[in-house]
Amino acid sequence: MREVQKTREEWQQELTGQQCFVLFEKGTERPFSHPYNDNKEEGTYVCAACGTPLFSSETKYDSGSGWPSFFMPVAKDNVEEIVDKSHGMTRTEVVCRTCGGHLGHVFNDGPKPTGLRYCMNGAALKFHKAE
Repeated sequence: MREVQKTREEWQQELTGQQCFVLFEKGTERPFSHPYNDNKEEGTYVCAACGTPLFSSETKYDSGSGWPSFFMPVAKDNVEEIVDKSHGMTRTEVVCRTCGGHLGHVFNDGPKPTGLRYCMNGAALKFHKAE
């Protein structure tokens, strides 16, 4: 059971169509289409649906994939990893532990120190600039 649970209609009233598509239909935005891919400001990326802190700008890097990429979450307990066998392949899906929103996938081809690449959809995130 998720800490934040809402109906599809409630999410549609709070989020854009693109955010609903990505977060609750497990959609994917086009690569290089979201401004967060190129964002270099300091701050924290949170879940666009529920506001749970997910990633720090300190762990963001340019993976060349076209999606905002991070080598680790703010707190491992804030995300959940789920085996995803859709689209004829096996990947690891990353969802927000608080609301269950689909964020993207994690891969084992990232930089040190973790070797991980959390490849996230910008539409699933909101950015809070550091003060």
